[in-house]
Amino acid sequence: MVATKNTNHIVIEPVTRVEGHGKVTIHLDEDRKVDQARLHIVEFRGFERFIQDRPYWELPVIVQRLCGICPVSHHLCAAKAVDRLVGGENLTPTALKMRQLMHFGQFFQSHVLHFFHLCSPDLLFGFDSDPLQRNVVGISTKYPELAKQAVLMRKFGQEIIKHTAGKKIHGTGAIPGGINKNLTIQERDELLTDIEQMLQWARDAVKIAKDYTVENLELAKDFGSFESHHVGLVTPDGTHEIYDGGLRAIDTDGQIIFDHMDNQKYLDYIVEEVKPWSYMKFPFIKSLGAENGWYRVGPLSRVNACDQFGTPEAEAERKEFAAVTDGRPNHLTLAYHWTRMIETLNAVERIKELLHDPDLQGDDLMVKGERRQEAVGIIEAPRGTLFHHYRINENDQVVMANLIVSTTSNNTPMNMAVTRVAEKYLSGVEEITEGLLNHVEVAIRAYDPCLSCATHALGQMPLTIDLYDCQGNLLDSKSKH
Repeated sequence: MVATKNTNHIVIEPVTRVEGHGKVTIHLDEDRKVDQARLHIVEFRGFERFIQDRPYWELPVIVQRLCGICPVSHHLCAAKAVDRLVGGENLTPTALKMRQLMHFGQFFQSHVLHFFHLCSPDLLFGFDSDPLQRNVVGISTKYPELAKQAVLMRKFGQEIIKHTAGKKIHGTGAIPGGINKNLTIQERDELLTDIEQMLQWARDAVKIAKDYTVENLELAKDFGSFESHHVGLVTPDGTHEIYDGGLRAIDTDGQIIFDHMDNQKYLDYIVEEVKPWSYMKFPFIKSLGAENGWYRVGPLSRVNACDQFGTPEAEAERKEFAAVTDGRPNHLTLAYHWTRMIETLNAVERIKELLHDPDLQGDDLMVKGERRQEAVGIIEAPRGTLFHHYRINENDQVVMANLIVSTTSNNTPMNMAVTRVAEKYLSGVEEITEGLLNHVEVAIRAYDPCLSCATHALGQMPLTIDLYDCQGNLLDSKSKH
């Protein structure tokens, strides 16, 4: 970490314990109060360009290279779009349930990785604790059983992905109109061996996140929190959904803005704005305009937007969560952790159901129908709603691609969270400590951003905070590599 002391501008670069590359800049006014705080995404994503001219059937395999953390989400979202290109969107029961199993495995491993490996050091040791302890090694030292549990939980999710997609990272299981394998009895029995232990550990994880949030409600209310709209997929009866369903948007009071829009006409509802200081776009709800139409996605938004979970234990936990705000949407940024663990419990409940479904051993794997030249796939990634939009020519080559990833939708909210935390903890300070910088990072980390998905570039992952005065002079700079 380095620092300079001649200026009023803070830069955090790199932002640590997130996936990807970003920095934060904070400008102070003449009274050393925070005047402006921004999260800058300093990577550039080229996937929408370099898949041009590729044959459409390559898309599910190519675009998942956006990320090594959540490739399944891109794999399945692209597959859903490609299904429509070949008229194969009405999947066979085996293909649909294999994809669902793959996706729940992805949610389980991704949520566990983020909560235990990236966020738990802040929650268990404190935001201001010694950074030499506040990391996954510190967790392993002080809480060895918890660390072991986290590793085994993620391993379980990865094994599900391997058995459904062919391998743990960048698999090939989803193909146009279906899936290229079923689940064997041996694979099923192997996964069922650990299912009860995974259920218990998921219950324990919900308790950790719930207890932390409830015990720190006063902190959470004033820690990067604000009211917002929320967007997420639900079934026709309002049940929480991650693979398919209709997109629902609610306002700050929980009133519906739109519900079950036509996925193929998403551009009638969602618009992306470009700003000069970030490679990441700023989406908003078209009917509300750029100033008021921004929204949040991800676990917090999905739990706020749905009416119920389709599994009993997750639904019971959702009701406890909703009771904290008397049924109104919960807008606490730190509540993302609680909802993320509720979804983890839901995922393992659904995995158990699916593993007992004989359709997974079926051999009717593919369908096809009327061809199209343009299609949209929408899915819930662990971090939030994901859009894949493709157009092909008469030679089956991609001529247009647009991806709106979860972290892009959370761009404005993350910037607001950074601003709120900076205003509270950095205004008037004479010296920027590592602990103060970590407060800003904690707010960003709550969203589990995947900056690589949102932009994508080569390089090391940095977080820098620069602090500038009202004349533009750099007062202090801290970098973490």
